Amino acid sequence: MQESQNETAQAARNSTPIAILVAVAFFMENLDGTVIATALPQMGKSFHVSPVDLNIGMTAYLLMLAVFIPISGWVADHVGARTVFASAIAVFTLSSILCGLSNGMWEFTAARIVQGIGGAMMVPVGRLVVLRTTEKHNLMEAIAYITWPGLVAPVVGPPLGGFITTYVSWHWIFFLNVPLGIIGLGLTFVLIKNLKGEERKPFDWIGFALSSTACVTFMYGLELVGREGAQWRPTMLYLTSGLILGALSVFHFQRARAPLLNLNLMKIKTFAITIAGGSLFRISISVSPFLLPLMFQVGFALNAFQSGLLMLGLFAGNLGMKTVTTPVLRRFGFRSVLIVNGMLTALLMLACAAIFPQTPRFAILLILFLNGLCRSMQFTCLSTLAFADVPKSDFGTATSFFSVVTQMAMGMGVAAGAIALRLGAFITGNTSGNPTTKEFHVAFFLVAALVVLGTIDCFSLKPDAGVSVSGHR
Repeated sequence: MQESQNETAQAARNSTPIAILVAVAFFMENLDGTVIATALPQMGKSFHVSPVDLNIGMTAYLLMLAVFIPISGWVADHVGARTVFASAIAVFTLSSILCGLSNGMWEFTAARIVQGIGGAMMVPVGRLVVLRTTEKHNLMEAIAYITWPGLVAPVVGPPLGGFITTYVSWHWIFFLNVPLGIIGLGLTFVLIKNLKGEERKPFDWIGFALSSTACVTFMYGLELVGREGAQWRPTMLYLTSGLILGALSVFHFQRARAPLLNLNLMKIKTFAITIAGGSLFRISISVSPFLLPLMFQVGFALNAFQSGLLMLGLFAGNLGMKTVTTPVLRRFGFRSVLIVNGMLTALLMLACAAIFPQTPRFAILLILFLNGLCRSMQFTCLSTLAFADVPKSDFGTATSFFSVVTQMAMGMGVAAGAIALRLGAFITGNTSGNPTTKEFHVAFFLVAALVVLGTIDCFSLKPDAGVSVSGHR
């Protein structure tokens, strides 16, 4: 009995440093998805191409994440989580060096593709390691560590990239990953055991081909939606093809003996809600780091540095909620927190529509800080609740499933912001092509409606949902 208690205590002590290690790896992966946005003009000069053409580097990275995330759980079950996670960090670090040494657009794009593959294997495998090494009553704290990169990196990325590009060189955006990667690689071999899945399943090649093609075509179609002057015929062709291939993927997964993505997990109520309504919320919170800097620079005529300073309010809120999330959930439970906090998030999105150029900077920072608090709470709750009732034997497939949907939702955020702005221009009658403050305000109204839709799903939760994790009464 005493020995069992000692093992449990040791596991709890080990889970925190593992969660922090995984969080650092996630931060690198999420940061590189957005950090080059403000560096594109200088990179374009270096490569002698238009900065707009370099969007292919961002798109290629996101596409590789979408394609290879589904395979990661199966590989980890067969090869071992430590082997895959360490290999992913190594690939990500080496490809970062290649990105920094690139002399042309296509060299850079090829390096970003490899970097995306490494990032795709880091995301779900890292989460899988945390799930398998953490007791359920400690899961909230562990998940809180590994969810903050998804919130912080999109906010910090653009101003950090602009600072490095302005005062050093765009190459160092990628070289900074090298020391982090080396430290992470060393800690991986010290902290993480090479855990494998208990059940060895054959690889679902048909499911991989269908789902990966669906992700590529649909996400590329969304990327076209976000472009200025996009042609709707090819855009709709990509989006329609992605949806059809996605439907075929679902049809295959329901009938395959060993599917790449286990759709039976959707029978678990808590998991299903974090996939359905949770995706709407992730799309809406991914819009803020896109719309706010644009509104500050285009609508308020602030420069990039001033805009970045205001965005730090959102960043501070994201971090400030981390110490509060666990006690709040233990007191009120998932259902109450998700509903109340979801509605507060919607109200704060509406508050963003009440910001004008003459609004005092203190008031803007306060609104963004409160927004960051609520975003962080909801994001952490959804990420924790997803695995509350999933059996440990299904953690591999559940992690892949959850990571694919999360990545797709976060990627759709920018497209949703672009669509909201276009709808705003249609409603206000602005045909100039340059959005004004009015269009941004309409866009935030639409985003707030999306948050409400995502929150409605939480009303179907039972009061004791996720109690094994939260411990609430």
